[in-house]
Amino acid sequence: MEAVKSYPFPNELTASATGSRIAWAFNEEGKRNIYVAEGPDFNARRLTNYLQDDGQELSSVALSDDGKWVLYVRGGDHGSNWGDELPVNPTFSPTPPKVQMWAIPFTGGEPKLLGEGEGPVISPKSDRVAFSKGGQIYTVPLDGSAAATMLFSARGTNGTPVWSPDGSRLAFQSNRVDHSFIGVYTDAQTPIVWIDPQYKRDNSPRWSPDGKKLAFIRTNGLGGKPDSILVRKHIPWSIMTADVSTGEAKTLWTAPKRLNGSVPNTHGGPNLHWAANRIVFLSYQDGWPHLYSLTEQGGAPLLLTPGNFMCEHIQLSTGGKSLVFAANAGTDALDIDRRHVVKVSVDRADMQIMTPGTGLEWFPVLTGDGKTMAFISATAQRPPLPSVMPANGGEMKLLATDRLPTTYPSTDLVTPKQVVFKTPDGVTVHCQLFEKAGGPAKKPAIVYVHGGPPRQMLLGWNYGDYYANAYAMNQYLASLGYAVLSVNYRLGIGYGYEFHNAKNGGANGASEYIDIKAAGEWLAKQPQIDPKRIGIYGGSYGGFLTAMALGRDSKLFAVGVDVHGVHDRTIERTRNILMPDQYERAPDATRALEVAWKSSPIAYVNTWTSPVLFIHGDDDRNVRFSQSTDLVRRLEETKVPIETMVIVDDTHHFMMHANQVKVNKAIAAFFQKKL
Repeated sequence: MEAVKSYPFPNELTASATGSRIAWAFNEEGKRNIYVAEGPDFNARRLTNYLQDDGQELSSVALSDDGKWVLYVRGGDHGSNWGDELPVNPTFSPTPPKVQMWAIPFTGGEPKLLGEGEGPVISPKSDRVAFSKGGQIYTVPLDGSAAATMLFSARGTNGTPVWSPDGSRLAFQSNRVDHSFIGVYTDAQTPIVWIDPQYKRDNSPRWSPDGKKLAFIRTNGLGGKPDSILVRKHIPWSIMTADVSTGEAKTLWTAPKRLNGSVPNTHGGPNLHWAANRIVFLSYQDGWPHLYSLTEQGGAPLLLTPGNFMCEHIQLSTGGKSLVFAANAGTDALDIDRRHVVKVSVDRADMQIMTPGTGLEWFPVLTGDGKTMAFISATAQRPPLPSVMPANGGEMKLLATDRLPTTYPSTDLVTPKQVVFKTPDGVTVHCQLFEKAGGPAKKPAIVYVHGGPPRQMLLGWNYGDYYANAYAMNQYLASLGYAVLSVNYRLGIGYGYEFHNAKNGGANGASEYIDIKAAGEWLAKQPQIDPKRIGIYGGSYGGFLTAMALGRDSKLFAVGVDVHGVHDRTIERTRNILMPDQYERAPDATRALEVAWKSSPIAYVNTWTSPVLFIHGDDDRNVRFSQSTDLVRRLEETKVPIETMVIVDDTHHFMMHANQVKVNKAIAAFFQKKL
């Protein structure tokens, strides 16, 4: 386990707006540092000296436009659902760490403390940083030469600052619970301009290249007559443009009024960009999350990326003439379960797959000089590493290869095989099978269930650190002799709108569990699998589905490990249905509550017989620790064999490397003992 978990993990890849400088964060067995490289050689170099496995993540990594400074936030848990700005202290330090912004010269030197805050963005002038703190917006010199100052005081929770192209003004979002506004701040003497304030929720402000206009996304304000809870509904949205000097706005485009015309809920949502004379956005309207562009006057949108695949992690080039992104697209039939880097112009559908093949590539950025594309790449055996190639295509060069430890078992990892089957209700489900050749005539098997649920496990290393760990774990279990089937169940991404937004999913019926049961039954039918020795494990939403499997189908799933799973789907629904803020209730309120109960593992405690291991960190900010406490209490009243592990003061993401290794070892040991 120590060997397979020794891989370094890069993320937060970024490039400066001029020149050829790039930067990223590297997690090396819990030691997280900033690395940089510069063309034409792109030799990787470590800038910071954080040499302890202390659980302090690095996020918001950015390069100043002139390439002279690297900005980052150290601390917190920025993959959380709440409290991401709060310190994380898994080392139990009597002096708890802080969540702080730092800047360090690209050429090297000591990091400069800028203060505490969230969401920092560097001015195009490369001199100041705007950030959020306590619902207000502040600025601080990038070189740390002075203390931060609050720019203004406004009602609501103000954040997501966006600098104008010349760095003279800031657009921001002011969230006021049932409505939100876009504001523009100029200076201490000029009143804030509120852009067309309405009974709506406005977000994602984007400046025009000349700094005279803004584009933004408008959705409905909260309220209205309570509607059905169990029926899928269209969520309307529009793209607006406004004159900054007057605040007057007009509707540029309105999404189609059908389910797949709803606000997209993949990475980055609408992914709004104001490009060179065009406005670019993402929509699910043709059944897949694709990129479209409009003229600045509006009209019919141009589909830039036709085909049956998804676009994510979208970046606009410095000149605004092209986009780079990751997609599960390519000429190989297996590419739907991979990621490749793609490039397209903003004004025509000339899409190019820049990194075809059997590898996986993601998080692309273009350098400011337009000569180089940087991205993260991996294969089924090699873990993710930063990579570069000429912007117009060519040979890929791996960076920081010396950071891969000699202990890493690159020759021992299996290549997962694509498995596709149909469920009893006709849904096509993709899986990856991890299995060593040979072994006994009948071997034990394990179903792995990812979290999210809007995630996709791939035929190789994953681009998320949480799921890269799961990939390593599945490889380790395969090395122990298990056949491991990783299931991309409905509600996940990568297979179109209907799959991602499945009927009767989640608290509305848990239809996704059909796919998990079908995966177990598929394994049971394989000639080399012992159908009496099939286990299941997963974390977060995967923990929820693991608990559902053990409660509903203990005869199929002999044993399970539930890592920080959700077990009671009625809690939020009860609060909203039984004690709403108004007299009226949804027409199907009673039925919805009953369905949520039947969509919860706690409803099946009486039919649960399989042994289970529960693991949860008690500083979890994604799934409340009480979800596990409650289910453990219920199962303690039965004869179900239970084991438990608490990771004290660590979060949903096990920020300490040592804690993640401890969790992985416990999972494997439990299966070894029970299967």
